[in-house]
Amino acid sequence: MGFLYVLSYISLLLQITFATISIAAGLYYLAELVEEYTVVAKKVILGMILSTAAVYFLLALFDSLPWLMILCGLLAQGIHALIMKNFPYVQFLSFSFLGSVILLLINNYLAFTFFANHYYMLSEVIAYFTICLWLVPFALFVSLSANDNVLPTVNERSHLLSENDVVTNYFSSKKKTGLLTFFNYAKESILPQRNKKTF
Repeated sequence: MGFLYVLSYISLLLQITFATISIAAGLYYLAELVEEYTVVAKKVILGMILSTAAVYFLLALFDSLPWLMILCGLLAQGIHALIMKNFPYVQFLSFSFLGSVILLLINNYLAFTFFANHYYMLSEVIAYFTICLWLVPFALFVSLSANDNVLPTVNERSHLLSENDVVTNYFSSKKKTGLLTFFNYAKESILPQRNKKTF
């Protein structure tokens, strides 16, 4: 009895490890897809935004969710649509990006307080959080790496006659951020490298 109890914890640890690796591999694959097909990714994310807004309208019609939750959710979808105007370029200090982060926090707080005070089935709560709150921000988070390999077209900060033109400055800059950059760094630093055998 005691050994099986210890074995169950070891099994749980292995399952959590495998699930984490699977999620990381899936995120890496999604980031590569978004980086390769930015136009299709933009259409998919815009479809997600419109679908989530439609879900909020249906929740307002058929369920007794507070109007503040519905209005904040619709406002968040509007701000997400503003982010998509310049996709795949995302400016982290822009009004739309900061507004979406703030509204994500507010919407999560409103949802947690509402579902803590009212009884709903766990599947309904998870459905609300997944579809209404986390789906679009997660898609935008995965698509942040699409900006890494897009060539700049206009340099607004420097004069045209300066020594460093736009393309040279872009390629000499080592500061790239995003999910795919993080996974590539993790792959190079954590995972062992295999040497190719030559026969």
